[in-house]
Amino acid sequence: MTFSLSCTSSKAGSNPAIQNKIEASPQFKESGFNPYGNPLDMSVLDNVRVAWKFFFTDNDRTPDLPIPVISGDLSGFNGGGNRLLNAIWFGHSSLLINMDGYKILTDPVFEKKISIVGPTRFCGDPPLTIDQLPPLDVVIISHDHYDHLNKFSILRLKEKTSRFIVPLGVGAVLEKWGVSRDHICELDWWEECHLDPNMTVTATPAQHFSGRGLFDRNQTLWASWVISNSAHKVFFSGDSGYFKGFKEIGDRFGPFDITFLECGAYDLLWHKVHMLPEETVRAHLDLKGRVLHPIHWGAFNLALHSWFEPMERITAVAKRKEIQLITPRIGETTRYDQPLLKERWWRDIVKRNNEK
Repeated sequence: MTFSLSCTSSKAGSNPAIQNKIEASPQFKESGFNPYGNPLDMSVLDNVRVAWKFFFTDNDRTPDLPIPVISGDLSGFNGGGNRLLNAIWFGHSSLLINMDGYKILTDPVFEKKISIVGPTRFCGDPPLTIDQLPPLDVVIISHDHYDHLNKFSILRLKEKTSRFIVPLGVGAVLEKWGVSRDHICELDWWEECHLDPNMTVTATPAQHFSGRGLFDRNQTLWASWVISNSAHKVFFSGDSGYFKGFKEIGDRFGPFDITFLECGAYDLLWHKVHMLPEETVRAHLDLKGRVLHPIHWGAFNLALHSWFEPMERITAVAKRKEIQLITPRIGETTRYDQPLLKERWWRDIVKRNNEK
């Protein structure tokens, strides 16, 4: 299904049109979005144990030494024309992508502390401020969790773009923060939004959940995203556990020039909503990706594993599977028409920390 930029003209929760669309969604079940049942099925005891470990144990979850952040250099990023595919990783799931001249920003989080009780960004300031960003063609939001949808960032990005693409229900949050409804494209899975005849953004399935408070669990949808034009195609996972949907997306849309796939904040207790690194590689193969770029790591302390463990695990399995894995520093521009960035830079930090 295809939509223009003004594909939703009503407000969820107050306008019957968008509310009816939500309730008619195949993903909406039992008074909430629940397409795969309840993947986050931790017991009360599980939650207590995790909380205890999180607050009273240490497992190198944050680095003692500073993570290298490259001051964002747009000279190697900007440009137009065909056959251009560049990206700057800002840490976690925030990416600035240049696809043939189109500037795309995903899950922007420029604030240091993402919520009152949430973790603080341990990798320092982002490599670019919002004021330093170029004009953006679109901002894409995967879901409403605080580490992906940040009020501070959205308020300032309103002046940088007139296009926000979000899953069903998330548009109401942006409107509350002052984003014009005319600038919001709100999609169910498998729906498309065209930036122009040559650039399409498609909402695709993910296995996750949503909610920003105690009483709004799964009231908005979450999504992964296919971004494509006649020259390039990339996949942005947002947050997801490993599930059969990756193969379906790969069969429908693959192959992809690059997959931006989550690799971090995982645990066996909640691996249905966050992939283990070995599952990230499996998802990349299901999607028929050429280059794998791990995201959702290197910025926030959100799990019990060490901050560098995701990269050690995914590096090992990618080598065995002969997958092209790129590991840029935060702020480093990756150009896909040039040799890929493969330095295992985190190992030097771990080594120096152990020598202290």
